[in-house]
Amino acid sequence: MRVLLFIVICAMADLGVADGAAPAKKAPTAKAAAKQAAPPKRVAVTYTKNGAKVAPAAAAAAGAGAAAAVAAKASASTNGSANGLDVKSSAVLVYDVIDGRALYAKNIEQVSSIASITKLMTAIVVLDAGLPLDEPIRIERSDIDMLKNTGSRLRIGSSFTRRDLLHLALMSSENRAASALGRNFPGGLEEFVTRMNAKALELGMLKSHFVEPTGLSHGNVSTAEDLALLVRASLDYPLVREFSTTKSAQVHTADSRQVLGFGNSNGLVSNPHWQIDVSKTGYISESGLCLVMHARINDRPTVIVLLDSWGKYTRIGDAIRIKKWLESGAISLAHAG
Repeated sequence: MRVLLFIVICAMADLGVADGAAPAKKAPTAKAAAKQAAPPKRVAVTYTKNGAKVAPAAAAAAGAGAAAAVAAKASASTNGSANGLDVKSSAVLVYDVIDGRALYAKNIEQVSSIASITKLMTAIVVLDAGLPLDEPIRIERSDIDMLKNTGSRLRIGSSFTRRDLLHLALMSSENRAASALGRNFPGGLEEFVTRMNAKALELGMLKSHFVEPTGLSHGNVSTAEDLALLVRASLDYPLVREFSTTKSAQVHTADSRQVLGFGNSNGLVSNPHWQIDVSKTGYISESGLCLVMHARINDRPTVIVLLDSWGKYTRIGDAIRIKKWLESGAISLAHAG
């Protein structure tokens, strides 16, 4: 099994056809509707920065440049009930960042579509490029989802700053926002995708591959093991921490100053019992419901990766079960050696 590499630091919806999408214009068939059931209703739209749950930049910088790494050997098929934890997601990884060990692992090397978890990589590539965040970007017809036919509240012809598009992509999983970010990259979409895959290799995500910036394509694939690396890397970006954990926001168009309200696609960021530093949800039919987080549980930084949850509320339920399991102190290590 490939070794997980982590730099140790103490830092820290309405569901259409795809995560974060507005309802599609075409009504789904009865069979499709049953398969693509909507997740919980989003939170009320009022601007609230979740500052208390954002890891300080100084804490994230504390581990910058550190050469030390830790190795975790995790079982690829753990019997959850035998370890006091019964989760329903098809692939699961719970990773203790401080100790550098997997506390629970299930099918962590299984390659699958990752849907809008992709947007974490999209944000990292944009921020690494140092592009001006206040630059207005126009939503074009080419940003319309032709893969899943999802809708969007970002009208064709409207303009938003690059900063606001990043916010919407991470908080509300807005597909047109992510598409516009990739399209407006120097060198265009092709260069953007090249950078995504180069960054994946840099992070050690050797079983991951990206073909576009939204996650609507089933060609964006990864593993729970690789996504833990992506979540950990995301923690080093203050805007990713802030935007992915903001409860809700009002966003102004850059041209008409129209105000649009959006909520976070992960309702747990509004839960006072959770301390979440990075969050991202995902869904397309090929990936199932997905959720990745970097959270503080028992005051310990923990990475949680949940892929292909089969039920309407399963990814949230699994996250809650994991939190209770860790807090109970009845952890039985789910890795060998």
